[in-house]
Parts: sequence; C-alpha cells; structure tokens
Amino acid sequence: WLSGDPSFRDPSFRARSSAVTVLCPECDSEVDILLSGVEWLTTDDMNSVVCDLCSDGDAEKREVCCVNLCEFCCQAHRTGERQKRTSTHTVQCLEDLKTQGCLSRPVLCSLHPGQELRLFWEICDLPICLDCAATFHRDHCCLPTRDVIDRHGDCIWELVTGRLRPRLDRLEESLRKVDLFQEALQARMDVMADEVCSFARGYASAVESHCLSLLRRLVELRLQRRNQLHLQRAQLQQALSDARGGVAFAERLLTCGSDSKILSAKGVTLRRLGGLVETDYDHPATITPDNGSSICFLPRESAEKVGGYPVVGMIHAKTLELSSCIIEGEGLQHGRERQRVEFTLVCRDSAGEQMGRGGEVVLVSMVHKEKKDSRLEAAVVDNSDGSYSISYTPVEPGSYSVLVCVKAQHVKVSPFVLNVKRKVQRHCGMFHCCSFCSSGGSKEARCGCTGTMPGGFWGCGHGHKGHPGKPHWSCCGSVVEASDCLPQSVITAVGGTVTAVGGGAGSGSPRGHLRTVQL
Repeated sequence: WLSGDPSFRDPSFRARSSAVTVLCPECDSEVDILLSGVEWLTTDDMNSVVCDLCSDGDAEKREVCCVNLCEFCCQAHRTGERQKRTSTHTVQCLEDLKTQGCLSRPVLCSLHPGQELRLFWEICDLPICLDCAATFHRDHCCLPTRDVIDRHGDCIWELVTGRLRPRLDRLEESLRKVDLFQEALQARMDVMADEVCSFARGYASAVESHCLSLLRRLVELRLQRRNQLHLQRAQLQQALSDARGGVAFAERLLTCGSDSKILSAKGVTLRRLGGLVETDYDHPATITPDNGSSICFLPRESAEKVGGYPVVGMIHAKTLELSSCIIEGEGLQHGRERQRVEFTLVCRDSAGEQMGRGGEVVLVSMVHKEKKDSRLEAAVVDNSDGSYSISYTPVEPGSYSVLVCVKAQHVKVSPFVLNVKRKVQRHCGMFHCCSFCSSGGSKEARCGCTGTMPGGFWGCGHGHKGHPGKPHWSCCGSVVEASDCLPQSVITAVGGTVTAVGGGAGSGSPRGHLRTVQL
C-alpha cells in the first residue's frame, strides 16, 4: 500500500522508513535512527552550545556563516593570520541572540545540503526545502513555515500551558512529599534501629543473668548432692562398723566363750544382732548413691522473666519417688467390653510434687486372672509433664491383674485388679406382666421367660407354667427393669426351674419376641 502513497516517492520518507529504534539517554523516549546515520537529527541549540571548530569549549559567539565559536576560535576569525577568508566576517554574541529569540540556527535539508527548510508539507506534516518542493512535491500544497508556525506553535503551547504545566506543579508537590516521606522514613528507621539495639542489649544482659543464675543453681545442687553423699557414706560406714563389730563379737563368743558364758550373753547378743539385721541399710535408695543423673537441663522450658524479658532453659533436679506416684482415672478399676477407657499415671518426687518432665520408662501389663493367655494391649502416652496417659480396649469381660512399673519397679498401688463388664445390651422388647396381657390375647405372641399357657398360647400368662411370677422383659425374661439384655444363648434360672431363654416349643426363635414388641 505504500507504493500508492505519494509520500512513499519521497526519498527522505523512504530513508526514515528504514531505521532502528533506540532510547534517548536524556528523556527515555523511543527515537528512530536512520541506518544511514544521525546527521538528520535536529541539534538542540537551546541549552549549552559547543564550538563547531574545536568542540572543546562552550561557544560564546556566532559568525555570519552561522558557525558557533568559542573565544579562542573567535580570535582566530578576527585575525587574518590563521584564516584570511574569515577575517572580515562579523560575529554576534550568543547571549544577545538568545535574548532576541534567534539562538537556533537554520535547519538544513538532509537531501540538499545548504538548503534551509523553509516550506511545510501539511499532508505528511513534514518541513521541506525549495529543491524538495520543486523535485518531489510539485503537486503538493506546501506553505511557508512562517505562515503555519503560529497554528502549530499554538498547539504545542496549549499542550504545555494547559496540561503539562499543572502536571509539573503536581509532580513537584509529589516530589516534595516523597522527599518528606523519605526523611520521615529514615528518621523512623533510625529510631527503630536504636530500639532494636537497646532491646538486643537488654535481652543479651537478661540471657547472661539467666545463665549465671543457672550456673549458681548447678553449684547449689552439686553442694547439696555432695552433702547427701557424705551423709550417706558416713551412715554406711557406721552401719559397716556396727555389722563388723557384731559379727566379730558373736564369732569370739561362739569360738572362745564357755557354755555358761554363751548362755549368759545370749540375750544381749541376739538383741544386738537382731537390731543390725532389721536396720534397713540394704534398701536400693541407700545402697545406690545419687550420681546426679536425676539432674538435667531443659533448654526449651520457659523460665521466669528476667528484667521483663522472657527466657528459656531450666535446671530440673527432681528425683522420682515410686511410693509417691499415683494412678487416677475412670478406667482404673472398671471397664466395659470393647469400649476404650483410660487412666493416668502421675509421677511425683519425694516432696509429693509432680515431676515437671517426662522421659520415664513406663511398663503396663494386663493379664486375665482366669485366662492367662488373654492379655490387653495398653498404649502409654508421655505428656511431658510428669504424667502418662494409659489407654486400653478390653475385648473380653472378666477380672484382670494390672501391673504398672516405672524403671522396672512397681508404683505404689501396683498391682491392682481391673473388672471388665460386658458391653451394654439394650432391651429390644417390653417390660410387661405377661405376653397374654401385652399382646391382647394373641396366641402367637411369645416371651423370653419361656412361659406358656394351655389352649395353644405360645406366650406366658399369670400363674401358668414358666411365668417368673413378676414383671419381666419380653426379649430376654430378665425381671430387673434397669438391666442389660441377656443373650438368647444364656441359660437362666427362673423360679427355681432351669429353662432356655426364648423358649416356646423349644424353638428359641426371636420372631415371637419381635411380634410381642410390635403388639
């Protein structure tokens, strides 16, 4: 479609159509650069102007041939020693030209060097020179630039004054706010940095104080345990000395003493030896000294605040006392078949306080007292606070012997007996006086008491054979209203006579029971 456009015949248009796009380093705008070079780009003469001859300094003068000159090159123009052809050229001060609005130099045509762009092609919005108009734009409407500059300049001026100037004010105000916010942010960050450093110093001081406190606690515990070991050693030495003295005296008496001497000292010797035997110095707590294994450090345990700062880490020095351990909970003595029950083991120290940590080895054994091969699997959960949750699910009713051991030794109440009852069986019948009354005289209605009536009645009646003599459940024959429903296979004794539950012609069918319930 470009071939039909008159502008396509313009060599300058074809040259511009073959370009690469770059970003301006000043305004970050996209600029098309011709492949032939950058000579066609307009020079910015509004700001600083560089000398056209030496390109080293800023231009201060302009000669009549529109060449910008620095002070040194301007002197060379005036003196004919270096450039005789330009010695007669007049020069003007750039400041004066800037004041008069004539600072910019004429824009020359890129196709016709030396020709100034004096015409404007409206259709393509393109300034051209006279040679371009005569060569490429004969039939085009081209106007002098001085005739169209007001209209096109007004468009630019309207855009600048109407839209960009207010935006400049807003941008400047926003920039001032950003600067203020940046200063406020920096001040805020400085304050918070001081707070963080102050907090860190205080926290470090609190941690250091807590560390010293823990170390002092360790020293106290070491002295305490050492004194206990000294006392224990003295007691054991005294016991050993007493035992040796008693043994030596008894051996000398038996080996060297006469019969009368032995008989005379028999009472004193027996009392002395008996006292030594009864002395409980061979108890595990006495013969096994405390080597500090009960003392441990809990690094994640929360401690009391130090200077208002929370710290962690505690020295745990409680010693487990099996005689002080207790077992509590609903599942301690009673359980129900196929229902999960639970009880709790609470480990305590010699002072009766609960151990604040877990980690003890807890063993639980549950064995049926009648069926030794029937055992219950118990699950032990360490609550990490000195208590242990023990749960189990009995599968068979009966009495169980339960052993609870800590460190391979029984706790205070171990072993104990656990009674497991059968699973609750709800009655599916009705609690009635007899099936004759509850069914309205139906012959087919049966009862779990296995009673019958003459005349072809399959159920029970007052005063007739098999009736228990009191109200009972129609499903199983139990005379206790608040009771579990007995299985149909259970043989019960009713009124002193052994009968099968669910009788009636000896069939044992539950269909009659259900019919009684329906009636």
